[in-house]
Amino acid sequence: MPQRIPLIAGNWKMYKTAGEAAQTARDLVAHLGDVSGVEVMIAPPYTALDAVARVVKDTPLALGAQNLFWADEGAYTGEVAGGMLVDLGCRYVLVGHSERR
Repeated sequence: MPQRIPLIAGNWKMYKTAGEAAQTARDLVAHLGDVSGVEVMIAPPYTALDAVARVVKDTPLALGAQNLFWADEGAYTGEVAGGMLVDLGCRYVLVGHSERR
């Protein structure tokens, strides 16, 4: 059985504009230091995912989304499919959060 790695996750909820989120991500990357033995993930608001994805690309900081919809595509106004999140560089998604149930 593979060794489990602890995950430290930050859910930014509905705080920060895209510009503010990108700057916060830059600050985190600059101060992150050695993260061996743990995975560090941030989940900014959807409107900031693209901006933050560009900042965290090729860094130890992983990108996550705050929710996803079960369908791959369709007439689901306001929903976001998993494939769309992968396309942005998301490696994690918060699933089943009490604020979304």
